[in-house]
Amino acid sequence: MVDDRVTEGMTAGRSGGSANGQSGGKVRLTSLSHGAGCACKLPLSALDALMATLGSGPDHPGGLVPAAGDLLVGAAEGDDAAVLRLDEDRALVFTTDFFTPIVDDPRDWGRVAATNAMSDVYAMGGRPVIALNLTAWPGETLPIEMLADVLRGGAEAAAAAGCLVVGGHTIDDPEPKYGLAVVGMADPRTLMTVDRAQDGDMLVLTKPIGTGVVATAHKRGAAPPGVLAATVTAMTMLNAAASAAALRAGVVAATDVTGFGLLGHLHRMLRASGMNAEIWADQVSLLPGAAGLAAAGFISGGTRANMSYLADAVDVEPDTDPVAAVLLHDAQTSGGLLIAVAPGALDGLRDDLRAQGAEAALVGTVQAGPAGGAGRIAVRATGGVS
Repeated sequence: MVDDRVTEGMTAGRSGGSANGQSGGKVRLTSLSHGAGCACKLPLSALDALMATLGSGPDHPGGLVPAAGDLLVGAAEGDDAAVLRLDEDRALVFTTDFFTPIVDDPRDWGRVAATNAMSDVYAMGGRPVIALNLTAWPGETLPIEMLADVLRGGAEAAAAAGCLVVGGHTIDDPEPKYGLAVVGMADPRTLMTVDRAQDGDMLVLTKPIGTGVVATAHKRGAAPPGVLAATVTAMTMLNAAASAAALRAGVVAATDVTGFGLLGHLHRMLRASGMNAEIWADQVSLLPGAAGLAAAGFISGGTRANMSYLADAVDVEPDTDPVAAVLLHDAQTSGGLLIAVAPGALDGLRDDLRAQGAEAALVGTVQAGPAGGAGRIAVRATGGVS
């Protein structure tokens, strides 16, 4: 678990924005949101309870549908997306994601949300091909022209991925929300899933973390413009190149890092694979300004929920930087891929990722654990391999 000193002295960040959520006469989109981006997800504890309540299999009508036959990945597997095999060469990948405003610029929000929604397809080793907009909008208080900018941003990100946005659905809602329902294509023989990490695999992360603290600071009017710009750039970077590099390296286990944070998504992968892991805090790349904002107390509710949920699964080495320990739980939006790669393919994968302009941070290793102990994570202050 995270030591109490991790959050000691990290007082709640104070808002630098106006009390009415306006700046220069313009409504700030983030002022209308109870959370920021993927930090508004239901916590893992609630999802675990929901899945347990629904159940799965034939004895639970209306419950989670498990993989069977041509349904290669179903709801019961808890993976990033569902996968339906069409034939020996083709499979459909289905996913959806939407969230409240993470930035105030409507076009940037659209770009981030669409990039994030398509990421699940890339995490499975697929490519997005067609999508529908999912929109909730306060029609009486925000101009429809602003919504059009959100949709333009989403379409721009989808076009960069070669994905067609062909319509959607909109409802009236006092809290704005936007995202996509996405269908992708994949080779069923080369899928990447969360349940195939193996003992000795090396863990590679393809984007820096820290979007949660930056978004929280931005919501409170305290994120420096340069820090916010770097974060938007990271959040709008497609995981296409990272996914393709992972497939070329023969990777079979991967996930994308979003609202449950790096450690939360790793925990889910380990639990599904029956493995444990070690993470090296000093090897995890951080977004510019993220450490300072975390130290100043801009910690989202989603991040605190992640820390609470993982308290019994994560052991943090005493001399680990307390700010780094918090950021390992930081609720990400449109984060990178976390890839479990065999040691023999590690160097080739990292070289390939760098050549594609992606991060290639070697952040830890997968380890076998005692029976019944799957999902445990040891966080070391320093680490790495020669």
